[in-house]
Amino acid sequence: MYDNDIAVDLLLGFKVMPKLTRDEKYIARCFFKLKIHESNGAAFETLFTAIMSYAEPEFRQIKPWGSIGDRKNDGYIASRGIFYQVYAPEKPEESYSKVIEKLGADFNGLVKQWPNVHEFYFVFNDKYLGINPDASATIDAIGGQYNLKKTGFILASHLEDVLFGLSDDQIQMIVGGIPDPAKLHTINYSIINEIIEKIKNFPCEDDDSNLIVPDWEKKIVFNNLSASVGMRLGNGSLFLGKLNEYLNNQSKFTADDIRSRLRELYNTEKKHQHYQGDVLFWRMVKLLVPQNTKEFQEAAIVILAKYFETCDVFEEPVEEVQQ
Repeated sequence: MYDNDIAVDLLLGFKVMPKLTRDEKYIARCFFKLKIHESNGAAFETLFTAIMSYAEPEFRQIKPWGSIGDRKNDGYIASRGIFYQVYAPEKPEESYSKVIEKLGADFNGLVKQWPNVHEFYFVFNDKYLGINPDASATIDAIGGQYNLKKTGFILASHLEDVLFGLSDDQIQMIVGGIPDPAKLHTINYSIINEIIEKIKNFPCEDDDSNLIVPDWEKKIVFNNLSASVGMRLGNGSLFLGKLNEYLNNQSKFTADDIRSRLRELYNTEKKHQHYQGDVLFWRMVKLLVPQNTKEFQEAAIVILAKYFETCDVFEEPVEEVQQ
């Protein structure tokens, strides 16, 4: 399976230059995710075709035609020998045996009827759940057996990244009209709030023997954080595996937006409000949570632990920077 950056390059090779505001992009993303979850079968193929037709001028959709069908080809770019097969079951998490079966059958039918197949992509509506490792191994085996240049899955998160590389009017043609965020006073359109809600529902680990709390002692001391805050960050780090797994199945836009929002928040509170140490930490927790309750605070600390680890918030010790 390809990560989001690679998938966008595979599909397009264009530069992402969105012009929508951050809040408008978030609303558009919500609308798109709703379309993904509601689109099964032919509806998902129509959505994929609409995005690809804007993104890649040479893309051609193949519609079933009488008794010959589509000859196992849902769309292609003839000049580059790139072929796509689309599959969108209602319950992707229960359909991986069908995915593996369909992969082999569809590709075998494709190469028998279409010449010059250099790249093959299976467009799968995983509904942001990710791909089964057996399915990933199957498409890798196909690529090796037929000596293809590239193979891979194109998932919902990849299509979302492609969508946000389109022009504003094209994005709105796909997702529909985007309301003015300023007029939506009762809704907080923030990806961070969405992630906090997700973290709140993470189950506790049945076996935490493989979990390792990062050694942040130098960084905690360097940033004038207390042992109490260090312990809370350590507890938050126990959920980083689940948080990273969730983010890996989301679009690149999601991770980038969270990172940029946190960095802006940190820089504003540190440089303009002159907060530091524990005061700065708790100020950020307070600004992140939609409700000042224990469960929301703990979820916000998980997010801070992730970006504390990557040095997007708080400062890295000077000696480590020099090394």
